[in-house]
Amino acid sequence: MFYYLNGTVAEIAAGLAVIDCGGVGYACATTNYTLSQLKKGERARLYTYLHVREDIFELYGFASQQELNSFKMLIGVSGVGPKAALAILSATTPQNLALSIVTEDEKALTAAQGIGKKIAQRIILELKDKLAKEQSNFTVPSGGGSAPMPLGGSKSGEAAAALAVLGYGSQEISTALKGIDMDALPLEEIIRQALKKMVK
Repeated sequence: MFYYLNGTVAEIAAGLAVIDCGGVGYACATTNYTLSQLKKGERARLYTYLHVREDIFELYGFASQQELNSFKMLIGVSGVGPKAALAILSATTPQNLALSIVTEDEKALTAAQGIGKKIAQRIILELKDKLAKEQSNFTVPSGGGSAPMPLGGSKSGEAAAALAVLGYGSQEISTALKGIDMDALPLEEIIRQALKKMVK
């Protein structure tokens, strides 16, 4: 099982990057964002997902752990395959995808090529349900202490849910949200600042 590839970018094509690791070229299907981070001849690390099904053996690569987490989350939704997941992640960032799910913004999802209203609704429904089940585990800083936040009940609760969409655990989320001004900042900025802390 591959976790990541660390090598030289040998080729870049539409939706594909070839990473040379010790003389072996690994072709990774990927997103527009990841491709924009790569330069031919330079070293790069891609976090990978190996998709195996009957006669299919495909490798997917992503520039960040957040993008990989979002990809795995999307293909876990019934009716969403790897190609649809790549299309969505080529049209939006992981944090905006999480925000779209938490705020039930169908339009943001249907902006991706080949993603219709029904699939967008299914993604929102299934992933919000998943988050609702996990929500009781969240402890988000509120004033002097930590208290569980209901899904969508407050900005900190929505931010926690969006970060959970990206695959972060409740302890990581609680730590990342500490010290962020929930009252003054919009939800998108709260998520962005929390993510910045987590990738340091």
